[in-house]
Amino acid sequence: MNYRFIVTGGGTSGHINPALTIAGCLKDRCDANGDTCEIKFTGRAQGLEGELVPKAGYDFINVEAKPVPLKPSPKIFAAIKALQKGTKQCKSLIEEFSPDAVVSTGGYVSAPLLRAAKKTKTPIVIHESNAFPGRANKLYAKGAELVLTGFPDENGDFSKAKRVVCVGNPVRPQMFSHTTEDARKELDLAGEDKLVFAMGGSLGAATITNFVVGAAKDFPDVKFVLSCGKHNAVELPKDLPANLEIKDYIDNPDVYLSAADVCILRAGAVTCAELCATGACGILIPYPYAAHDHQTYNAKTIAAKGGCEVISDNDVKEGMLTHVLKELLSDKEKREQMRKAARAQAIENTTDLIADEVFKAIGKIN
Repeated sequence: MNYRFIVTGGGTSGHINPALTIAGCLKDRCDANGDTCEIKFTGRAQGLEGELVPKAGYDFINVEAKPVPLKPSPKIFAAIKALQKGTKQCKSLIEEFSPDAVVSTGGYVSAPLLRAAKKTKTPIVIHESNAFPGRANKLYAKGAELVLTGFPDENGDFSKAKRVVCVGNPVRPQMFSHTTEDARKELDLAGEDKLVFAMGGSLGAATITNFVVGAAKDFPDVKFVLSCGKHNAVELPKDLPANLEIKDYIDNPDVYLSAADVCILRAGAVTCAELCATGACGILIPYPYAAHDHQTYNAKTIAAKGGCEVISDNDVKEGMLTHVLKELLSDKEKREQMRKAARAQAIENTTDLIADEVFKAIGKIN
């Protein structure tokens, strides 16, 4: 049997990487069953998706799209004009390609395809990775065949969709492969050695970097490892403490997340999924400028079940994180409780669930 999908999502890696993962798991399921699967992507050629999607080997179609301003602005007229043109482009693509469904992971670039799917009565599948849904996904979820969520849809944001399933956010399989003990052994940590691992994402996080540099001096008996990002904007002092190790990039964060006594992280959807998958004891500092403050919603969803501590970016700058860190480092029982609570929120078979639900939704059990 031949399956066809058009996938969209872009603007940031938080939309693009889940879209690529979903495309991959649909192709894998088809390959495993001897079926064929054709997938095309839509987005903006100038956006990050225009670089990453072709690099992953998929056909990419550039469509018109502009972000809709959050506040009244003359830019709304250009956004509406782009949406109309992009919808027309996507409508022609749908009529030519005849997909079984369109799949969206969000971002303003997804709106033209979702709107065209509505007009052509093409089944819509949405994956929303964050606890607070993006505008495009939320708007076009009404009547959608399927909405997949990275966090439980406790607020009923997608109540008008035909089916809503929490499948989690896909992470690399190795995130589930370590115990705390074997991860600590891999990093040569002795029984009572304390490790704090901090990571601000690929671009780094000035707030986290500044805190860790200072904290390493305040906690001389604790080893600190900081992944500051290749584009870290913070100028590091030349006289770094001996107990602080700084790396531009860490290619095995699964080991550090599993081994560390405490992890200090942002609260992007994938980072949250990795925290839960590894059962890390985490302090989450939501990025304050994320759209609709969605990282705070992500963090608080995990914290509500005891899986992490949450502290605002501003409170970190005011010095409050030092007290939180000191308490956790001195309370092994609390750290273990947080680890268990985080791990209990992990969903290990996300890609299998996604494939199961998508093929079920289009009425073709694969």
